[in-house]
Amino acid sequence: MSASAPSPAVVSAAAVPVPRGEEVLTPEALAFLGALHRRFAPRRAELLERRAERRAEIARTATLDFLPETAHVRDGDWQVAPAPAALQDRRVEITGPTDRKMTVNALNSGARIWLADFEDASAPTWENVVAGQVNLIDAYERRIDFTSPEGKSYALKDADELATVVMRPRGWHLDERHLSVDGEHVPGGLVDFGLYFFHNARRLLDLGKGPYFYLPKTESHLEARLWNDVFVFAQDHLGIPQGTVRATVLIETITAAYEMEEILYELRDHASGLNAGRWDYLFSIVKNFRDGGTRFVLPDRNAVTMTAPFMRAYTELLVRTCHKRGAHAIGGMAAFIPSRRDPEVNRVAFEKVKADKDREAADGFDGSWVAHPDLVPIARASFDAVLGDRPHQKDRLREDVHVTAEQLIDIASLDAKPTFEGLRNAVQVGIRYIEAWLRGMGAVAIFNLMEDAATAEISRSQIWQWTNAGVVFDDVEGTGTPGKATHELVRQVAADELTAIRDEVGEDAFAVGKWTEAYELLLRTALDAHYVDFLTLPAYEQLEG
Repeated sequence: MSASAPSPAVVSAAAVPVPRGEEVLTPEALAFLGALHRRFAPRRAELLERRAERRAEIARTATLDFLPETAHVRDGDWQVAPAPAALQDRRVEITGPTDRKMTVNALNSGARIWLADFEDASAPTWENVVAGQVNLIDAYERRIDFTSPEGKSYALKDADELATVVMRPRGWHLDERHLSVDGEHVPGGLVDFGLYFFHNARRLLDLGKGPYFYLPKTESHLEARLWNDVFVFAQDHLGIPQGTVRATVLIETITAAYEMEEILYELRDHASGLNAGRWDYLFSIVKNFRDGGTRFVLPDRNAVTMTAPFMRAYTELLVRTCHKRGAHAIGGMAAFIPSRRDPEVNRVAFEKVKADKDREAADGFDGSWVAHPDLVPIARASFDAVLGDRPHQKDRLREDVHVTAEQLIDIASLDAKPTFEGLRNAVQVGIRYIEAWLRGMGAVAIFNLMEDAATAEISRSQIWQWTNAGVVFDDVEGTGTPGKATHELVRQVAADELTAIRDEVGEDAFAVGKWTEAYELLLRTALDAHYVDFLTLPAYEQLEG
């Protein structure tokens, strides 16, 4: 290697061998990751510091506003690049991790788009990181199949029936400890993006598509600018035509909600839309306004629906912003998992899913998310009823929408209050999800819902907020007695849940699981005086593999 050549990424000696990993971690791919790291990791570090500074400002002022310095962007006359053919119609998108079975099922699901997830639905074990890349390569080469332990076989349908892949890399805050450059860990987002782009950009062009991405946890237009610069560099570096990459940004942080137009502007040559998240968005509100007083205390997470006034303000602003700039507006997740044993549970849940998707389609969204193939027809019917044969409804400019800065954080307008049952549910879901995550599972079925890391984040954050705000529940455990949210109460609820789980799964399964570790991690991140920005940061230190 010449003195001027960038150092390649180096695989840690502690990294477990992954079958066919050498096909992904080639010298050329590692050199590409090295080039990405050395060029962009310093700016990423600066932007993470800026997050901390902005959070300190929010703690001081307890407010947010649209940026005065970018008013010219909001007032300007510009559009994002036209969507490529493969992203014109996005009426139903299915989400899920990139394990082999999910890869086949998601591509075959009937959805227009598959969000192939290396982020919240995937615990970042080294095997998941590398094998997920192998599975996507195999899918594009049509050499992927899967046979379950019960002998059931899965194979791809005809190419014209398969979903288009939009890959989601990890957020800027996460490192990949198994890869380093110049002694520094490579940002996980650059690893996921870099390996996928390096191996698949030309392959996807040959298939008539392209390297498409969902960008998570974005907190500002400057972070979007960094991603755009990554795209420009990567395309030049590998000789891919500029504008080949397309990115959809998840507006799942409260700060990003105030910079939607600026985010699209920074990515305008590569932008294809914005998505309205839910749990991460609520998590971000709690995180940023956790010490803002009682007016920012959220009720039980399931009581905060998308029809809440501040959530309506957020989603309507998103649709207006996207359509004003020629981008797709993609709605939120239907996380229900159908029961094979309880038709009544399914009937009630399907009605709720239909109502949710009917509302999104009527509001002007161009598509929406589901977590299970059985929900694809329900969501598709809602959007078919509005779209007909049209691929989208970007001609609905929603000029009737006028959202103020105050409306986006008007939490106090909610009538619902925190309840003891909400606390219990947060503890139950938190422990159960974290336990599975520590075993390498990022998408977890809990109480007939497909949960990912955002669920655990909002659960532990609400516990932190309620105990620090001294919330008083009207009724504790059905006794009719009010009770204050205290550390002692949370510890008792968690201890009771751990006992219930032991009885439910049995001593042997409990002993080989990660239940005690999950219990301790939930309590630490929910009750410590120091609020950790992301649960997955301390969890990653405990993740094996």
